[in-house]
Amino acid sequence: MTTKPPVHSEQYPQSYYVDTAKEIYAHPQLEGQVSTDVCIIGGGFSGINTAIELRQKGLNVVLLEAKRIGWGASGRNGGELIRGIGHDPAQFINEIGQEGVSAIEQMGFEAVEIVRNRIQTHHIDCDLQMGYCDLAVKPRHMLELEQEFAHLKRLGYQHEIKLLTQSQLGEVICSDFYQGALVDMGSGHLHPLNLALGEARVARDLGAQLFEYSAAEKIIPGDKPRVLTAKGEVTCQYVVLAGNAYIGHKLNSYIGGKVLPAGSYLLATEPLTEAQCQSIIPQNMAFADMRIALDYFHLSADRRLLFGGLCTYSGKDPKDIEAALRPNLEKVFPQLKGVRIDYEWGGMIGIGANRMPQIGRLPDARNIFYAQAYAGHGVNATHMAAKLLAEAICQQAGYFDVFAKIKHMTFPGGTTFRSPMLAAGMLYHRFKDLF
Repeated sequence: MTTKPPVHSEQYPQSYYVDTAKEIYAHPQLEGQVSTDVCIIGGGFSGINTAIELRQKGLNVVLLEAKRIGWGASGRNGGELIRGIGHDPAQFINEIGQEGVSAIEQMGFEAVEIVRNRIQTHHIDCDLQMGYCDLAVKPRHMLELEQEFAHLKRLGYQHEIKLLTQSQLGEVICSDFYQGALVDMGSGHLHPLNLALGEARVARDLGAQLFEYSAAEKIIPGDKPRVLTAKGEVTCQYVVLAGNAYIGHKLNSYIGGKVLPAGSYLLATEPLTEAQCQSIIPQNMAFADMRIALDYFHLSADRRLLFGGLCTYSGKDPKDIEAALRPNLEKVFPQLKGVRIDYEWGGMIGIGANRMPQIGRLPDARNIFYAQAYAGHGVNATHMAAKLLAEAICQQAGYFDVFAKIKHMTFPGGTTFRSPMLAAGMLYHRFKDLF
């Protein structure tokens, strides 16, 4: 029984996550005028956790979500909680210095701990399981993993890590497709929609006002910005733009042009037997390979294989997600050939040109902040972004300025041509993956 995803539905799109959600809550639609300290636009991980951080600091918060809490990437992603923020912070050393590079590296570790602590402190039932592997497909990937292993050791990474050669891979994964792995017991996997819904409950309990079906249609800047929706209006001191891939040019062209919506898609198999699970992933870890067009996968709490990938830059969803992803699944795990697929779904993630999250404030409106472009690693990076945004709004010392100093390119071609242009450019990188 394959479920087809109504990707653009106002309600939650059908997925394994929605069918196993534990804390779905009907938030009201904004009607009338409301005043608050901070108005947050976007009800995903960034927005919800910024609301939590701000309420913990004593500020009043209104959060506006265009559809449902966790409707976008936060409730549809691969559910992998992986160390690190951005791609190679050292490339920005001329902008942020060695101190900034080191700060981002440490924040990449701290971000995972923020998530773990939030889950533990607030008893969020989201199937958190620690253990993750980066997988080498090519010999050069193995060299990169060796370098990463040495780098993590130099940084004093506190969790267990180890390199596995091809002959040792059977400890963690039973597949002949890979040449080696880097095991990281400080990363893992979880149910992302249940995490988002549980954190929304935390925000509500702290006194944040959350509204659904309340898309921000216009922002009127000023000393007291106003955010207009179809049926309401919020007057505030600060605005936080946390819509990521869904923020769009219309609401704000400055940040809308710096993030590209890219599609990412998943399958969920039928429940597997314990013997089948042991025959593919004996230690219940999460995995991702090192190619540009990567595969990522792990087992769910009810023993389904959740298998994702197929990152697309065309702006179009595949007509048949199962047909597109099944060959990849069966290449990795031929022992599951013919397995029934019960769910298929996907959605848009936000990607920037330099693969570093964009966290800052608008140059022409210093009381409007933003966070976006997590490039597929948003489960942890969003939580750190929320912490930094709250610190900046409350004028507390932090590392917000480290990210604000990084320059981000505006994608050429506008909304019409930027996706096809990037799609063509990504073909070059995928071609390199063949060697």
